[in-house]
Amino acid sequence: MVREVTDAEAAFYREHGWVHLPGLITPEHAAGLRERAAARLRPGTDRVRRSQVDAAFAQSRDIAETDEAFRGLAFAPPLARGVRTLLTGVTRIRLQVTNLLIKEPGGGHGATVFHQDFPWMPMDRSAMLTVWLALGDVPAEMGSLRFYSGSHLHGTLGRSFVRDGDDQLAQHPWLKELPLSPPLDLRAGDATVHSALTVHGAGENRCDEPRLSFTATYFDADALYTGAPYQQTDGLGLKVNEPFDHPRFPVVAS
Repeated sequence: MVREVTDAEAAFYREHGWVHLPGLITPEHAAGLRERAAARLRPGTDRVRRSQVDAAFAQSRDIAETDEAFRGLAFAPPLARGVRTLLTGVTRIRLQVTNLLIKEPGGGHGATVFHQDFPWMPMDRSAMLTVWLALGDVPAEMGSLRFYSGSHLHGTLGRSFVRDGDDQLAQHPWLKELPLSPPLDLRAGDATVHSALTVHGAGENRCDEPRLSFTATYFDADALYTGAPYQQTDGLGLKVNEPFDHPRFPVVAS
């Protein structure tokens, strides 16, 4: 169902902070998942913009908690082994969140500004990554992700999506000196993986069809809770300086 990550792909990820994984799942498997996703993410049904993130794409959070097919993918042992391989020195991983994402064409959603994921997180270490899976063909002009290679080596660079003009390139113009990954044409079942410290973004969807994708984010199971305010963890009863031992953050066996 899910192929293994190769040594060459792991080496590329460690150097660049991102990697393209062609054919992570079969096109047939992706097609089945796309049907399930389309039933949940109907284009144009929710145009409410509660945040700057909502202007870039719409999402259905924690999909693996309610859909067995996506749960099976998120917990697939080959994927867990791959994640553990990519996160150097990590022996156990937890699932942080799963999402279905839709980026609508025709002005429904705009570009996703360049940002890091980690500055929002209440973990005490940055060993975290996101698997971004194309549920249908995603040509570059549909808004596949692009990455600033090596940006993960520069630590936490600050939050984006807080106010206008706070994307990482505006805050840190020197990032433009780093190599920008080429536009990627993804086939259904292809994936990209990026570190939570890698600066990444996506253009608007310039095609006629919505861009549908599934993401799963994993982190070091030994990470400790910092107590920083975060919508996903607020009110769960987590204790500062203790691990994320809660059903919302299950350990994923490989």
